[in-house]
Amino acid sequence: MDSHASYDLSGAVAVVTGGGRGTGRAIARALAAAGASVVVASRNGPELEAVAGEIRAAGGKALAAATDLTSSEQIEAQVEVTVGESGRIDILVNCAATSYLAPLLEFKEKHWDKIFDTNCRGPLFLSRAAARRMVDQGGGKIVNVTTVGAERGSVGMAAYNASKAALKMLTMCMAVEWAPFGVNVNAVGPGLTRTEFSRPIWDHAERADRYVSAVPKDRVAEPEEIVGAVLFLASDASGFITGQSIYVDGGYLAS
Repeated sequence: MDSHASYDLSGAVAVVTGGGRGTGRAIARALAAAGASVVVASRNGPELEAVAGEIRAAGGKALAAATDLTSSEQIEAQVEVTVGESGRIDILVNCAATSYLAPLLEFKEKHWDKIFDTNCRGPLFLSRAAARRMVDQGGGKIVNVTTVGAERGSVGMAAYNASKAALKMLTMCMAVEWAPFGVNVNAVGPGLTRTEFSRPIWDHAERADRYVSAVPKDRVAEPEEIVGAVLFLASDASGFITGQSIYVDGGYLAS
């Protein structure tokens, strides 16, 4: 392989879950700007259509696919739609997630189940469905979006952190099993990022100050700052990297 492999994704077909807002939206737009045809997926159809429209207006190719990622039937249908429209799947970015901010002594069982269904079960079964197509076509790239919380405990975030720690381990297991078929599986773990999803933390003075005080960069990340690691792992430049987690956290885990 060329030692100067670029992040050019021309001709690739990418699926981005959680692509309607926040970090997922930034990732979808960046993949399209790098040349990929992008399928944006989540449950919110209008948000997806808006993002797909933004990509097309910028000269890219995009398709909106409203999908409940907790439904195995809808996951399979979404993959079939992508293959039917584009003929293949080269890149899958599992960015969709949910969370509830509450201490463990008060945490509701139904919320625990929903978090694991969305953050762990959904990515597993979508990755498996996509990987079957990738195996048939000779390879592909899967990037799971986790969190720094997969490595460190925090107050009120136990279910979310545990689900993402499970996804980190699934990343390693999928990488080991699928490497012989040319499918690379890695993770990107953002630190606290300024999105609507994480607003209850960064928009709360005490919580935000407590977190930022432990970040050497001394601030919260912006969604666009997560993109570079995803592009790297989705491109030929990372061809010999699999089973790894890259943390985009301003030095939080190093401090």
